[in-house]
Amino acid sequence: MTRRVLLHVGTPKTGTSFVQDILFTHGDALRERGLLYAAERPDAHFMAALDLMQLPWGGLEREAAGAWDALAAEVRAWPGDAVVSHEILGTASRVQAEQAIADLSGPGTEVHLVVSARDLVRQVPAEWQENVKHRRSKTYGRFLAELRDPTRPSEVAQWFWGVQEVPDVLARWGATLPPAQVHVVTVPRPGAAPTLLWERFAGLFGIDPEEFTPGAKANASLGVPESAMLRRLNERLNDVLPNRHYRSLVREMVVHRNLAGRPGTARLGLPPDAHAWAAQLAADWVAELRRRDYDVVGDLADLLPDGPRPFADPDAPDEHAVADAALDALAIMTGEAAKLRDVEVELHEVIQDLMGQIDALHATPTYRAKEKLVALARHNAVARVGYAGYRRLRGSSSRST
Repeated sequence: MTRRVLLHVGTPKTGTSFVQDILFTHGDALRERGLLYAAERPDAHFMAALDLMQLPWGGLEREAAGAWDALAAEVRAWPGDAVVSHEILGTASRVQAEQAIADLSGPGTEVHLVVSARDLVRQVPAEWQENVKHRRSKTYGRFLAELRDPTRPSEVAQWFWGVQEVPDVLARWGATLPPAQVHVVTVPRPGAAPTLLWERFAGLFGIDPEEFTPGAKANASLGVPESAMLRRLNERLNDVLPNRHYRSLVREMVVHRNLAGRPGTARLGLPPDAHAWAAQLAADWVAELRRRDYDVVGDLADLLPDGPRPFADPDAPDEHAVADAALDALAIMTGEAAKLRDVEVELHEVIQDLMGQIDALHATPTYRAKEKLVALARHNAVARVGYAGYRRLRGSSSRST
């Protein structure tokens, strides 16, 4: 019987974290049904991807050493179907992709490539926001200009097109696979049922979408004023706040838990000229994908964007809305500081209590006699012998109890 290894390589901002969270959360139950998602920690496949591609990532690549080989070995040893999933795999070279497919292959095994895709008009602003959430301070206008530069000179442009240029990602990863083993999962158009994307993934993976339902976790986007506020905050924090504190205090607490999905603020889109550019590129991509005859889970028409909408520029935002977002962020940080101060006070009280107990112990006649004996032993041989005997007696007494 042929087993499948479903290798999901992106693209970013297409529900990848959402899918990975379901697979990780229900890992044991899925194993019982014959599907392996080999991960002892939520970032296991991310670490394996770093290792495969030898990708520098703030020092994490050192921790990732050996992670890909270990993951591939576990997948090869599993008798049923398996899923490997991380969106940064999309940037792998053709040589790295071929190596990954070879590492996951074996007797009776078919490797199936899975690429999830969303229309460019939604992808471009989502990627800029993701950059801002990772403490970058590049303006939206500059970001768009770098993406549209055909020479792609900047690091931002090279990364974006490396993971987002869908026909190229499919060509690099699917070069050695028949089209029937290359699956394009399209992200539904705005207004579709919220469970539809998961139903598409689940059907491809062989999972009952109703049994393994999505949880509440979502990677909500920022509005225009929140994005503008965060970008300006990054400019002030980048030289003074270590990255570990930025991740926990800014990205997780302020952004993900509080400002993301904040109601009543303008959503980020594309200015008219960039919209026209992205829409034409999307149409070209769809035509190319139709020609290649891959298996499409969904509809390639999902990748054709809707018409342009009123554009709110995060580089020239409504300053009142930005100030409101900043005040919300300040209130959140003040509340967190108050919690930390309460912990500090409680810890100080515990330390003071312990110090009081130590002082009380030092005041006992037994302790004062011991101190005198220790002081005398420094200068008197007989006292040293007596002190050594006392310590031996204390040691044998503690062992006997």
